[in-house]
Amino acid sequence: MTRAKRFGIVVLLGATISILAGCAQPKAKRVGMVIGIRPDIIEEYKALHADSNPGVRDLLSKYHMHNFSIFLHEIDGKYYEFGYYEYTGDDYEGDMAKLSAEPRNKEWLSVCDPMQIPLKGYKSWAQMEEVYRND
Repeated sequence: MTRAKRFGIVVLLGATISILAGCAQPKAKRVGMVIGIRPDIIEEYKALHADSNPGVRDLLSKYHMHNFSIFLHEIDGKYYEFGYYEYTGDDYEGDMAKLSAEPRNKEWLSVCDPMQIPLKGYKSWAQMEEVYRND
């Protein structure tokens, strides 16, 4: 292989890497949250969030919230939910305001909010501090 041909391949490879790097998805904003839940309605809450209930899933996607998960755990006789999602948009505050204004989301929260017990000093889910990430 000639020197010119090798040089051409190196240039082409470098240009390809640059193009691919420019196409990379921006890192997602990871959000962890915690809130208490009334123990007497846990089964009803689980049913509301079952895979068969579409709820507001499409609205979460519309406003760039992905991999949304809710976990339940008992600590010293009290039940807590841990929520996690990844936000992939570029205007977090704006998208959260739009989601909050959606009539179907308001209706959903009017059912779910009374089932939950916010932590002291909070009105709803308390956002948690991310202290570790393994990318």
